Amino acid sequence: MTVILFELAFSLAAPVWLLMILAPGWGVTARIAASPLTAVPVLLVYLALAASVAPELWTAVREPDLEAFRALTALADGAGAIWAQVIAWDLLIGQWMYLESRRLGLHPLVTGPLLVLTILLSPVALLLFLPLRAALARRRGPAPAPAPAR
Repeated sequence: MTVILFELAFSLAAPVWLLMILAPGWGVTARIAASPLTAVPVLLVYLALAASVAPELWTAVREPDLEAFRALTALADGAGAIWAQVIAWDLLIGQWMYLESRRLGLHPLVTGPLLVLTILLSPVALLLFLPLRAALARRRGPAPAPAPAR
C-alpha cells in the first residue's frame, strides 16, 4: 500500500502541473492554480502515510534531530509521508510562481521551464524566480493599493 500511496502523491498533483505548463493562458488553469485546495488530495495521502508512523513523526518534529529524522525516513511510510509533504509544498510554490508570472507578464516560455524545475528542485527554482520576480515588479511599477474594507 505504501508504494501505491507514494506514487499516487505525484499523480494527484500532475494534472495541475500539466495545466500550468502546457495551458498557461487557459482561464480554467488560472482558476485552478488560484486555489490552495489543489494540495488537499496530496495532503490526504500524507495523512494516510503519516498515521502509521505518528510516534516517529512526532519525535522528529518535536525536537528536531538528524537521527530522529533519519529514523523516520528509514521507514517506508515515513519516507512516503515526507515525499507527499514535499509534493504538496512544491505544488503550492509552483502555483504561486505561475500566478505571479501571469500577473507580471512573464512569458510562458520562461515560466514553463521554471515550473518544470520547481517540480524537480523547488528550492533552486524559487531562488531563480525571486530575483526575476523582483526585476519584473520594478519594471512594472508599484502595485495598486488594496481597496479599503467595507
